[in-house]
Amino acid sequence: MKIVIEGAGEVGSHLAKLFRAESNDVTVIDSDSRRLENLSAYADVETMAGSPTSIDLLRRAGVGDADLFIAVFPSRTQEMNIVSAIIAHHLGAGKVLARVNDRDCVTPENVQIFKEMGIEMLFYPEHMVAVEIADSLRNACSTDCLDFERGKLRILSFRISEQSSMLDISLDDFIKTLPEGESEKFRIIALSRGEATIIPDLNTRFLFGDLVFVTTTKEGVALLSEHFGSFEARVRSVMIAGGGETASMVAELLSRSMDSVKIVERDRERCLELSEMLGEKVSVVCGDARNSDFLCDESINTFDAFVSLMGSDESNVLACVAAKKFGVMRTVAEVENMEYLQLAEEMGVDTVINRKLTTAGSIYRFTLGGRARVVKYMPGTNAQVIEYTAADGSPVTKGALKDINFPKGAVIGGIVRGPESLLAVGSTVIEPYDRVVIFALPETVREIDRFFKA
Repeated sequence: MKIVIEGAGEVGSHLAKLFRAESNDVTVIDSDSRRLENLSAYADVETMAGSPTSIDLLRRAGVGDADLFIAVFPSRTQEMNIVSAIIAHHLGAGKVLARVNDRDCVTPENVQIFKEMGIEMLFYPEHMVAVEIADSLRNACSTDCLDFERGKLRILSFRISEQSSMLDISLDDFIKTLPEGESEKFRIIALSRGEATIIPDLNTRFLFGDLVFVTTTKEGVALLSEHFGSFEARVRSVMIAGGGETASMVAELLSRSMDSVKIVERDRERCLELSEMLGEKVSVVCGDARNSDFLCDESINTFDAFVSLMGSDESNVLACVAAKKFGVMRTVAEVENMEYLQLAEEMGVDTVINRKLTTAGSIYRFTLGGRARVVKYMPGTNAQVIEYTAADGSPVTKGALKDINFPKGAVIGGIVRGPESLLAVGSTVIEPYDRVVIFALPETVREIDRFFKA
């Protein structure tokens, strides 16, 4: 697939690496030669310097023959992305995507306007992150949670603790300890240990600190919480550190269902803007959330969750560590440096959000066409969770899972079939139009995609 990316910022560079790793032909355009040099140092992609809105440059980059054009120029103004995307469409690019920085652009009526201009997908990373954070706080029983069909099927992740009944035993021995019928209520599909992602077999032993990914139905959540030393707890009050655009959207989303939402922001003028924008449902206080004494004065110990969105990875992680010491049950930190993700989790942050991974998941889903509905990168692992719809006559429907030679680096965790949710085992036969949830290592995704084509 030929892909042209406009913009060599953090999101554009990450996408370039992601697509190039799958042997796609990738060209990156940017007006800043330094950004292009940084990208070329670690990614084997073609780079071209110049104005992203130059028709001549876009032609020389082969946009007219591109299967996909992505406009993600790292600028506060979105007009450059919109103009270059429209030009790319008229030059003949197959699919055209553009990043915007205005939430009004992604309302349903406005999205339709842009589609009529040839831009098939608009994405607003800050809004994507806000939605992911709000979703994570609605599922406080695990490190991370991904729901399918309104919670009928879930993928949860748990950290093996000293209280876990699975500590230092094999998967086979753990299954043998379960009362009859309990093993049918969940399926362990993967674990992350250090930098390795492991698809477990019966001999795999669970060690302290392992991050274990489990597929379950809604009824199995309480059972899992018992075995992993966790508990089901509902978040009703949230303190948010930082008052940027993402923070305001998180507060707006949470205020619809939470009893109490408070934003802590250092800039007084921004506090006034937030108070006017969010109304009485959200409390806004002016202060420095990096100051433990200030957090104590604001009664942080009375909040169920703490979300840190202060613009600095170090500040976000350390603020969450401090919140834990004050007794806050659930912490969420935005961390942009990919190398800090695992470190943040090891320091006790419950949920780590990365804007690049969130955005890349949405764009990657788009490249897989109509077969995939959900693509998410799970924190603590390089694996992806993908939801496919099985086409009538596709290879995945041709026999039991144990007989169809499904890729070894992937595991089918569960199926949503009409009103039913089913956990997948070796004897399971996928039927046409089933929605199939898969946990997959990156190198297997294209091969998996072929299993769902008619």
